[in-house]
Amino acid sequence: MARSLRIQYEGARYHVINRGNYRNDIYATEGAARSFLATVIEAVHRYGWRLHAYVIMRNHYHLAIETPRANLTDGMRWLQSTAAARFNRYRKEHGHVFQGRYKALVLEDVAALCRVVDYIHLNPVRAGAVPAKQVGQHRWSSLRALVEKKRPEGLVCDEWLEVRGWKDNASGIASYLEYLQDIGMDEKLQKQQGITGLSRGWAIGTPGWKAALAREHSHQAYSRGMGKQEVAQLREAHWWKLLEAELTKAGKSAEEFDSPKLCPEWKLEMALALQSRGGVPVRWIAEQMKMGKPDALRSSLSRYRHRNEP
Repeated sequence: MARSLRIQYEGARYHVINRGNYRNDIYATEGAARSFLATVIEAVHRYGWRLHAYVIMRNHYHLAIETPRANLTDGMRWLQSTAAARFNRYRKEHGHVFQGRYKALVLEDVAALCRVVDYIHLNPVRAGAVPAKQVGQHRWSSLRALVEKKRPEGLVCDEWLEVRGWKDNASGIASYLEYLQDIGMDEKLQKQQGITGLSRGWAIGTPGWKAALAREHSHQAYSRGMGKQEVAQLREAHWWKLLEAELTKAGKSAEEFDSPKLCPEWKLEMALALQSRGGVPVRWIAEQMKMGKPDALRSSLSRYRHRNEP
């Protein structure tokens, strides 16, 4: 199995996910869920993490964590191995408990964190475990812990509450709960606010930020055994970075791609630079720069190149 990309740095935020082996219901009993949550809280204390949200479902879990020190890998290795050992001892079994290595999507900023926190808290609603109006009643969720004032030590909500204009108090949490109840009944609104598809990919943020992150960690991006999807996304992030650099160099903005003329000279010059110096595929250039069909763009670039040859 391809190994997932691990990007670590001080202050990084992550959406961490994993499933039971063969999607087994590893948290179907109260004892199993309680033991896993206790292990998560122990990991938070042991590695100095900030736990922003969690939900434990019957066969998988989601965590939103922040690592003041760059220690995600060490902490997750301890968390999963300890949780598996305790599970097997509790059930008097042996073997793999989890499906494989956990997935950890890097988050750009507090805005991305807010979306992931909402996504995690709405997971029981999406799974049909509770209706939207009872989203705060799912037993193994940080939302219920906050609503019932039973938050475990290490669970924090000040940052993602305050950025929305609410305080970390009973009133602020009640306002957040009401917001989740409303949005939980409106899938269209969830999509509009970006609270969907947050378990896919390798990072959650803007293309420019992903490109910068990909560039900084490019030595990991193409390492042997990495998943094809992750490699593709890192490459695309790098293409976005190159495109932004060309826009800055030309004194242009992405809004100007909407010009009536598909292939003005400045676009052709920029596209040629991306293709020849950055290895960016023509199909991607055509789509992002709104230059028509890839084959037509190839012909335009060929003619432009010949016209400008010395």
